[in-house]
Amino acid sequence: MIHPSYTELMAVINSEVEEGEQPLVQSRYSIVKATANRAKEIIDARSVEEKIAKARIEANNKEKEKEKDKDKVEEKRISKEDERKLQVGTPLVRCSEKDKPLSIAVKEFYEGKVKILGSTDENTSL
Repeated sequence: MIHPSYTELMAVINSEVEEGEQPLVQSRYSIVKATANRAKEIIDARSVEEKIAKARIEANNKEKEKEKDKDKVEEKRISKEDERKLQVGTPLVRCSEKDKPLSIAVKEFYEGKVKILGSTDENTSL
């Protein structure tokens, strides 16, 4: 059995809605869409982290080669888009590298770390 269940997630997400207002989430589809979007953000951040790690390894290798010539190695900078992906996609809950992005996203929603915006904002995650 999946924990938390769809109903538990819906209850947590709708808990901040005032009485008389329409709930933010009324279907499983909304939960699936929101958690999938958040998982994609986490995946994008992991891709950027891998790209940075590869660039560091390459820079270290070039530095070792150029030490013989005593030249300085230029440090590459990441793009603004990659910076944004890193910032947005960093998990907001305690997790390990082995945790799957969707599991992390579900945990974030369940713990209230990520919110769903109202229908005027097309139900995207923050």
